[in-house]
Parts: sequence; C-alpha cells; structure tokens
Amino acid sequence: MVRFLLARPIAVGMTFLALLIFSLILFRTLPIALLPPIDVPQIVIKVDYPNTSPESIEQNVLRPIREGMVTLDGLEDMESEAGSEVGSVRLTFDYRTQMELAYVAVNEKIDRLTNSLPNDLSRPRVVRINTNDIPIARLQVIPREGVDFADVSLLTENVIKKRLEQLDGVALVDINGRQDRVISVSPNKPLLAGLGMTESDLIRAIEAGNSELPGISVEDGQFRYYLRLASRLETPEDIRNLPVRGPSGNTVTLGKVAEVRHDLAKPTGFHLFQGREGLVVTVHKQTAARMNEIMPLVYEALELFKKDYPQVDFALTQDQSTLLNAGIRNLQTSLLFGGLFAFGILFVFMGNYRTPIIIGISLPASLVIGFAVFYFAGISINVISLSGLALGLGMLIDNAIIVLDNISRKRKEGLPLFEACVNGVNEVMSALISSVLTTLAVFVPLVFLSGIAGALFYDQAVSVAAILSVSLLVAFVLLPLLYYLFFKNESGQRSNEDSRVFLLLLAGYKKVYRLLFANRRWSLAILLLLIPVLLATVRLLEVEGLPPIEKFDSMVSIDWNEPINATQNKERILDLLDEEEGAYEWAESDVGLRQFLLHEGNNAIQQADLFLMFENAAQKEEVNARILRRLQGQFPQAAIEIQDAPNAFDQLFSSDRPFFELRWKDLASKRPVPVAKMDPWLASFPVSGWAKGPGLQKGASVVFRTHMEKLALYGLEGQQLVEKIQQLFGNYLITDIKRFGEITPILLVYEALDFQTLLRTNFLYGEEGTPYALDEFIAVSYDEHYKYVTADRSGIYQSLAFDTQLTEQEENRVRDWVTDKNLSADFGGQYFKDRETIRQLVGILLVSVLLLYFILAAQFENFLQPLIVIFTLPLGVGGAFLLLWLSGTSLNVMSAIGLVVMLGIMVNDAILKIDTINRLSKQYLGDKKGPGEALEMALYKAGEIRLKPIVMTSVTTILALLPVVFSAGLGADLQRPLVVSVIGGLTIGTFTALYFVPLAYWFLGSKAK
Repeated sequence: MVRFLLARPIAVGMTFLALLIFSLILFRTLPIALLPPIDVPQIVIKVDYPNTSPESIEQNVLRPIREGMVTLDGLEDMESEAGSEVGSVRLTFDYRTQMELAYVAVNEKIDRLTNSLPNDLSRPRVVRINTNDIPIARLQVIPREGVDFADVSLLTENVIKKRLEQLDGVALVDINGRQDRVISVSPNKPLLAGLGMTESDLIRAIEAGNSELPGISVEDGQFRYYLRLASRLETPEDIRNLPVRGPSGNTVTLGKVAEVRHDLAKPTGFHLFQGREGLVVTVHKQTAARMNEIMPLVYEALELFKKDYPQVDFALTQDQSTLLNAGIRNLQTSLLFGGLFAFGILFVFMGNYRTPIIIGISLPASLVIGFAVFYFAGISINVISLSGLALGLGMLIDNAIIVLDNISRKRKEGLPLFEACVNGVNEVMSALISSVLTTLAVFVPLVFLSGIAGALFYDQAVSVAAILSVSLLVAFVLLPLLYYLFFKNESGQRSNEDSRVFLLLLAGYKKVYRLLFANRRWSLAILLLLIPVLLATVRLLEVEGLPPIEKFDSMVSIDWNEPINATQNKERILDLLDEEEGAYEWAESDVGLRQFLLHEGNNAIQQADLFLMFENAAQKEEVNARILRRLQGQFPQAAIEIQDAPNAFDQLFSSDRPFFELRWKDLASKRPVPVAKMDPWLASFPVSGWAKGPGLQKGASVVFRTHMEKLALYGLEGQQLVEKIQQLFGNYLITDIKRFGEITPILLVYEALDFQTLLRTNFLYGEEGTPYALDEFIAVSYDEHYKYVTADRSGIYQSLAFDTQLTEQEENRVRDWVTDKNLSADFGGQYFKDRETIRQLVGILLVSVLLLYFILAAQFENFLQPLIVIFTLPLGVGGAFLLLWLSGTSLNVMSAIGLVVMLGIMVNDAILKIDTINRLSKQYLGDKKGPGEALEMALYKAGEIRLKPIVMTSVTTILALLPVVFSAGLGADLQRPLVVSVIGGLTIGTFTALYFVPLAYWFLGSKAK
C-alpha cells in the first residue's frame, strides 16, 4: 500500500489537501462548550404552595406525585423534600433511559394528577437537568437610586431577557430577584366601624367593579359585537372611586374608607450585588452553540444595555468561558512548545532541518483532520475532549519520530530513498497499529463506567480514537511522502549522520547496558522490586476530584435556622457586607426563595448564598475565617458552610448525598417520629459524630387552636374565622387586573403588627353586628416542628449523616438501637455509590488488561512476550506516583488523565522495542547464529536502534509540557497534575524501555530455551 501511494505523490497530496479544507469547514461548525452536553438522568418536580406547612405539602401534594411516578420506565430512585411553602421531588433514572421521553412522560403524569391536587396550587414545574443548564454567565441588573424597582423588573422581563434570547446560540435566559407591582388596599378600620361596614364590604365592591362579561355579544343589524363593561378597573384611582355600600344602605367612595396605592408584592427573596438590591439574569447556551462565540455577543449586548438604559447599572459576573479558554490556551501552548521542542530535539539528534519541518507540517494537519472525526461522531470541542487530544498529540509525536527515524536508518543501511521510505514504514507498521489498539484497549472500556464518569469518558475516548486513527494515516502515508519530497533532490545516497550529542548519549547507554547485563539477574530483581515500592507511594497521595485550583472567590451558604422573613434575611446579609466593606472586590448574594426556573436545590426563605470575589488567596482566607467567627458568635444556631465558589465542574460532579447515611421509617404511623419522642431517642444514640438530616432539622411555629364551642355560642361560622385569619396573615388576593398580558393583583393589606395585637384589634361580627375580638376564639401556643419532611419511594423517612464509614461493631449497635425503637432502617450514602464505581472500575481495568494481552499476543505470536509490556506499565505508574508525591500534587481527575497519556507512550515504546528484538533475532538466526548468541546480539542491536526514537519522544514530550509547571493561572492549575504525572511516568518509563524490556526479554527467552 505504501509503495502504491508513494508512487502517486500528486494524488496523495491533493487528497490530503482536500481533507484539510473539508476538515476546516467542519471545524467551523463544531460546537464549543465547557463540558459535553450530558443528559444527567434526573428530573426535578418543583412545587410552590404559599402559606402552607411542610406536613400539608407532603400529604396533599408530594405523596400523590410520588405515587403517580412509581410506574415510570427506567426509574431507579425517587426522593422528595417538603419545606415551608415549597417542595420538590427528584427522580433519578437509569443512564440508558432516553431523557427526552422520560421528560414527556413525567409531564403527562403531572397533567393526569392535576385533579387530585389542591385547586389553589399552581401547576408543578418539571425541570430536566442537563450540563447546558449550567449558566455560562450572570448579568447583574441594578436600579439606580430613585428608579422604581417594579419598572426595572418589567424592563428586565420584557426587554433585556428577550434581547439576550435573540443572540445566536442562547437557549434560555433565567431571572432571579423580580419584584412585581401590586395594588394594596389598606382599610381604615375605625372609620369602617363607625359607618357600620366591614372589610367584606370593601372586597365585594372591588370584585363587582372588576367583573367581566365572559363571551357575551350583541347584535346590531347585520353585525355582531362582543360586549365589554366600561367599568373595569385599571388604576388605583379607579378603585378609590368605587362606591361601597354598607348593610344599612349607606354608600361611600372606597377612597374615603381605605388607602389604595401601588406597592411591591411581599418579597420572598432578594438578589444583592455590591450591597445593592437588584436582579440577576443567567444566560444558558444551546447544545450546539460555540461558547467562545456567544460570550463576545453577550459582552457586546452588555455595552448596548449600558447606553440604552442609563437608569440601570449593569455588570457581568461568573463567566464560565474562562475555564474553556484556559483549556484551549493550554492546547495551543502544547502545540507551540511541542512543535518548537520537537524541532529542536530532532535537529540536535539528527542534525538536519528537514525532518523537524516534516513533523511541523504533520502535527497541525493531523489535528485538523481529527476535528472532522469529531463532527461525524457528534461530539463538541470541550475541556474533556481537549484532554483526549493531549494523549493523541503525545502519541502522534511518538509515531512521527519512530517512522522518520526508521526511514533515516534504512537510508543509512544503503537503500535508495524510495525503497527506504517504503521499507521504513512497512517495518514498523504492525507494531504501530498494535500500539494504537493497545492504547484504545486501555481507554475505551472506561466508557462503560456507570454515571457521569462514563458519560464524560465517551467524549474523551472518541477524541483519543480520532486523533490516533488520524496519526496512523499520517504516519503511514503523509510522513513518508513528505520525507521523499524533501530529500529526493539530495545528491547521491548520502544519509544524515548522527549528531555528536546522540553519539555521546549512545556511548553512555552502552556503558550502562553492559553494567546491567554483567549482573542481569540482580538488575532484573531490583527493577521488579521497584514495582511494589513505587506503587506503594499512592498511599501517600491525597485523593480528590479536581485539582486544587487557586481561586479567589468564595461561596458562603447560610441557613439561619430561625423563623425569619426574607427582609430580615436580607438585612443580616447587608450587615455582614457592611462589616467587611473594603475586604473584597465585589459581592453577590441570593437571599430567600430563588425564582430561577432551573433552580433545583433547596429553597427556603431563611437561607442565603453569598458569593465573594477577592484580590488574592491570603485575603480570601483571612476574610472567610473572620466571617465564620462572626456568624458563629452572633448566630450560634445558624448552619454555615464556606467553600470555593462552585464552577461548572463542581456543579456537575458535586453530590447532595451524605457520605454515609442512616435512614429510618416508622412503618406503623407512616409519619415522622414526633419531636418530643425523637429528642430523647437521639440523646441515647450509640454512635457519635453524626449530623441531623433534613428530616430532623427543627423550626419554631405558632399554633392557633380554635374554640369551636364559643363560635357556635355567638352564632358564628368557623369559615368566617378562617377567612379573617387569611385576610390578616396571608397575602389575601381580592382580584386581578388583567391588561395586555400584564397581571396586577389587588391585595387586602393590614398594618404590620405582631400577631397578638392583630388578634386583639380585629373582630368578627355577629348577627346583630356585635363585634367579637378574634383572640376570644383562638388559643395561641408555640411549638417546635420539623422544617422539612423527607420521603423516598417507600414513604417518609428521617436520617442521620456521618462523615466517615461506620465500623461493623458500630453498625451492629445502631441496628440494635433501631430495632429497640420499632423502626425500619437501612444504610446508604455516597460511600456505597463510590464503592460500586470502584468495583466497576477494577472490573473494567481487568478487561482492559486482558484486551491488551490478547492484542499483543496476536502481534508477537507469543504468549509470554505480552507480559513484558504489561509489567512495564506499573513501573511508569509508580514513577508518576513518586513525582506526584514529591511535588505535593494530589491524585485527581487530571493526574489520572496524565497517567493514561504516559501509558500510551510507554506501551508504544515497549512494543516497538520487542518487535525490533523479534525481527533481529530471526535475522541473526537466519545468519546461522546460535539461539543464545542471536538473542544477545538482537538485544544489544535493538537497544541501539530504538535508543534515538525512545529518548527523542520522551525528551520532546517532557520539554513540551514543562512550561506548564512554571506557569500561573487557572489553566496551568488545571493542567499541572497532568503534566507532573506524565513527566514522572516518562522519566521512569524511558529507563524501563531502555533496560527493563531487554532484561525481561532475556529472562523469558532463556526460560523458553
């Protein structure tokens, strides 16, 4: 094949040129994102039910929803949590489930359940979780002083949101912090009482004045007209002019007995930026959109907003494209330094400029053609697929050096240029194919990991397969063609001579080789002993998900654990910001209930999240410690968590599940264990170090107990009392003004007094108009209740969370405690999920090693030689662990990717070395040499032949990655563990390929004899 293609240089050149142009066109259409568009197999059903207790939401709303969802296909787990005024049901599906169909099925079931849910409940919202739900940026919209907040809310909802949604690539724009305008009616109770009127007369007057005629039409000759009442309300002035008629027939305008004004709705949450109240707009991208093209459009729109709406201040925060840009910059850096160092190393080792230029052409060509494979595989350019390209580029440089070195060696042996190109490629073709297959055998099975890890590995596996496939195409076709074209005009058969640097290196190699082979048994034994010693360093490494990136931002999450309202919550956050003023660059906070459509976390009025950005890490640590001390001192009952502000990776990989959890259910009552009974039970719990789960967290409540006998005695209805309580303590809606799609509620509002005063100063009226104070019929008491009611598919549960796994003895004591209390209990948590993932990973790695063995056995036609390659891998991994430990780097996702990159190069070198030894052994046996002599000569000569490509590959890769170690910034922090593990592995791996492989081959060869 190589001979056929090499004889047609114009056809091959035009084909590659067409491929490059076609690939560049496809590259322009590839979506660019921070993460792959992973369908997280979860759907959240959110419920908003104002003025409702957790118990009522659980009993009347969440339980029917759970029962209706049980029959969903692929449903693995179901959890619900009912809080004050809010509730949620989280559905977790099998990863093979088609989430589009599951989303439709959940919505259909919600529609069927509507009739069995309370009439005054708005339709539950169904939120499907996807990596594209993570916002790419947050736009702060802050009204200037004197500007009406309701007007800015309307501007944001009706104009800014729609302008952002029109940008190419934007899928959704979400808003938090809106405050809607209402019309409040505050009755003058003394004046009403003097006129013999009540609040009910006001309500009837407003309802009558805002009545509509539903679909009534009148005829006028041949024409028909729809009828509209001209008396409909539109402004507060219209309401003030309404006549109010009392029981005795007296009439007065409403404005004389009540204050009517525009107002803002009672807030349940706020958004703060730099201590100022405002709105936040989150921007979400489409799946196929390119993030690096969307963000400039968003920044451009931001500048237009500043010009068009001077009454509002704008700012853009939490731009997630910085992570993606860091990954792209690192790839560009790797390409640049990889090319420069490859050129320099090749020039030093080979002494000519043509060979480095050939590699300089082949590297970007391979990369561009690889993007065409991305297009047909349907994957985007993201941080995960770019890390796969890092492995591919290392292998690409390796293959290129091996092929070019082999061609040069063939010329050195006296073959004509054309034959040297053909034979040089054919000689290493099978070995290079095997090395690519073995790399894929190690990597591709990871796709079958369950959960998000497996979904992420898909993009990485495709990118690795793409670049490795292209690297073979380039190595077997483009490289020999370029070599032939670059060297065909060279006079005679002169070949490049080895440089002086290489000759010195060769002399040093031979010296060490003779020393080791003089004591070969001891040398091999020492190298084998190094395997467990080096691998044991993994126990010294800290294990974490992502590498510790130096971040200058913090997220302070607070649950005050007090029955405060949203305004009090906001005041506490503002006080905290005032005390720390000047100690941070900027601050952003979401207080109380979130209005985001896609918010799927806990939602409570007494919760707040505070985001702080600092100038440096030292300032961040100092302020964080000060905030924690201050909050713990002033609010000892508050739950406070301070951590790095989550980025897209954290939001995807973080889990709300505790590490180890005990859950119990009271199967007899099917309700939470009462507070009075649970407190002494927990006091006798046999294990320490636990924290209460959501179902055990307590809050204070006020209980109204009604004296029904008194109501009956005075001739009053219980419904009158309930309606009066709703008017006093709820947002009592009289009616809505609907105009051009804008809805303005009319609310009955009383002055803000404590509830006991309101009960004393408000009355029910008997049949003869006799007033009776409300507190005559209501007994008030204080009580503790559970803030949340938690349940799974089998019913209501309560839980304790542990930071560490319980021992077997502790588990037995806990089971005895549970049995003694007549409860049903089980253990769960992230620990069990992680253990299952590790078990899967071990199984998959065993399959990978078996595949590796099968491929190598087929390549070498030998059952023992593949073991040499397999035993080189732990030496490289051990070297990587050693350098990670010496450099103080943790074992994380990026260092694990570095291990795979390093192993791919190591396997390549070992396979080429063994293939060369096999070929030379056959050659020397054909020259009538004895088996022992042939083996010794083959080992010595193969080491000499493969020294140059092995050392050049390792040195080029290490030098190309070295600048990242000394760089600063987000991208360097992210990639540094990868670089350290590659450098550590290749340092040991190079020595392994040079000396361990021939020693192990000699040992197995001598045993075979």
